[in-house]
Amino acid sequence: MDFRLVASYEPTGDQPEAIAEMVRSISAEGNRGTTLLGVTGSGKTFTVANVIAQLNRPTLVISHNKTLAAQLYNEFKNFFPENAVEYFVSYYDYFQPEAYIPSTDTYIEKDLAINDEIEQMRLKTVATLLSGRRDVIVVSSVSCIYGCGNPEAFHSAAIELKVGDRHNRNDLLIRFVDALYTRTELELQPSTFRVTGETIDIMASFGEFGNQCFRIMFFDREIEAIYAIDPQTGQKLSSLNSVTIYPSNLFVTTRDQIKRVVEEIRTDLEKQIAFFEREEREIEAQRIKQRVEYDIEMINELGYCSGIENYSRYMDGRAPGSRPFCLIDYFPKDFITVIDESHVTVPQVRGMFGGDRSRKENLVEYGFRLPAALDNRPLKFEEFQRLVPQSIYVSATPADYEIAESEGEIVEQLIRPTHIVDPPLRLRPSEHQIDDLLDDINRVVRRGEKVIVTTISKRSAEDMSGYLDRIGIRNRYIHSDIETLNRVQILEDMREDRIDVIVGVNLLREGIDLPEVSLVAIIDADKEGFLRNVRAITQIAGRAARHTNGQVNLYGDRLTGTLRTSLIESNRRRAKQIAYNLEHGVLPRRAKKSGSGQSALLAERPTSEDGIRPALYDAVFNTPHPSSTVAETNNTYTTAPTVSTLMDSIDRLIEEANTDMVAAAKALDFVAAARHRDRMRELQALKEQHAATKR
Repeated sequence: MDFRLVASYEPTGDQPEAIAEMVRSISAEGNRGTTLLGVTGSGKTFTVANVIAQLNRPTLVISHNKTLAAQLYNEFKNFFPENAVEYFVSYYDYFQPEAYIPSTDTYIEKDLAINDEIEQMRLKTVATLLSGRRDVIVVSSVSCIYGCGNPEAFHSAAIELKVGDRHNRNDLLIRFVDALYTRTELELQPSTFRVTGETIDIMASFGEFGNQCFRIMFFDREIEAIYAIDPQTGQKLSSLNSVTIYPSNLFVTTRDQIKRVVEEIRTDLEKQIAFFEREEREIEAQRIKQRVEYDIEMINELGYCSGIENYSRYMDGRAPGSRPFCLIDYFPKDFITVIDESHVTVPQVRGMFGGDRSRKENLVEYGFRLPAALDNRPLKFEEFQRLVPQSIYVSATPADYEIAESEGEIVEQLIRPTHIVDPPLRLRPSEHQIDDLLDDINRVVRRGEKVIVTTISKRSAEDMSGYLDRIGIRNRYIHSDIETLNRVQILEDMREDRIDVIVGVNLLREGIDLPEVSLVAIIDADKEGFLRNVRAITQIAGRAARHTNGQVNLYGDRLTGTLRTSLIESNRRRAKQIAYNLEHGVLPRRAKKSGSGQSALLAERPTSEDGIRPALYDAVFNTPHPSSTVAETNNTYTTAPTVSTLMDSIDRLIEEANTDMVAAAKALDFVAAARHRDRMRELQALKEQHAATKR
């Protein structure tokens, strides 16, 4: 089946030109890399969707975090409702990796919470790829470069059943068990089956064609009928001619393989014990013996064990040091890769191997894992490069790597559907910068618009925020020390006109959608470095690019190379955008009022009589503002509950936070899930602290 793009609008501005150039670069010229430089708000996702539709090839889309991946998944799902759009991210709601800290002799056991829905989506992704379909788009995080089992083993373990086929029923049940399904006499759950006479009810590991639970009816050895059924009532929903039951885990082994795997593990265990004994490290020798022998027993009895991914090299039959199988191995050879926000995602992919390696080397060195655990790893960057034939890099600020991969040929998309022009960059001296900034803030606030101020450090952001507080300007600061939940609350407070200014460091860049912001002020713009390079300034300035009155103030005393380059590039883009608007006789129109998508979650917070939702933990939200002279407000913030009141219901609050976390994760809202997790942790810490004081 071919891709069919469904949209109520057509490419506009320079989108048609960008689409044509990218299709030609990939298809006609066969270039390994193509870079789409699209300014903020220019409709880059729609452009990429058109390219995918025209190329008509399986596509892997990689994003640097789960939240953005979920957004992309929803967008592509809407663009391609008739095609297979799949979602492949880490299935952990919470994950604490196994680790050992030698300096303090601290072993940290692996702790995790698996999202069953995401696990099903992962299984569905690989099954769709193995089905032979060509109209497949997989939206993934960097999880796509981590080990996920041998595709041949997974495919061979799939059980295809057709009406009229003849099977020995007992042999079929054994095949279900080999595919890691569990027999039950109770209510069906995913990856379980139930046998009643000559009828087998099985709930697959994921839904196929909208169904997940099936009834296979035998007459003697022949499959007489296959039905999709309701797992609760057993009611027949539809009749099927065939069904494929895929394994319930990406790591699948046959009984013969398990025997071989166990023998290889025992051999390496003996070698490792002998090594520790030669080194006179009896503790490590005893430790590795106990841990691995327990795992072997579990594998023999159940076919798997906790941490079985550390034995994936044996199960895959790979040589020591060889790369693991990953999602990319499930794609056909001619697939294309789209790397979103490539200036962030590419370095993330590059850095995964090193972080994983350093942690596991300690585990191996001190007898917690066999050396084979080192081969359960993400891909090295050069391995990733070899596996990906052609890539599209999407960014408003592509890095040197993307430009080099594209051989310097950049496809530009500078015209926004709103026809808004890039905000002008205005150089301002650092002397009297606060007075100058306050004048602009007062002017912007009187128009009902908002302001972002970026500083060079957390301390200076807090100091700036404190000064603005003292003179009565409604503001909040935001940086990495602020809990994730409170960051969302701060952005929502600006959207809902409770504050006028946000002061930050490096978080106010990619992914911040605030069309209300018309002024961005960059303090210490002449301090060249990571926070003040061309890409950083461009990304920060982009926060004002959704407003018709957008303006960027650059405070500094030197015209650095970075500032010179930023000014030249900004003026070039503005000239092209203005020329297009004049040529076509169009006027810029402001982007629609933004929304974080978290309003429903934040609505769970208690509200005061005037409708204001206080933050849960950040004390600043529980502190009334001083009387305002610049932007008057009558808003008051609810005081925090007393400790004694909180302790009376602490267990209930912890349980509610856990329930909220699970619900948000199931809804694929990982930012919200993380915030509810943070809430739960803080409540647990408060409970423990209170208990300690009582003792």
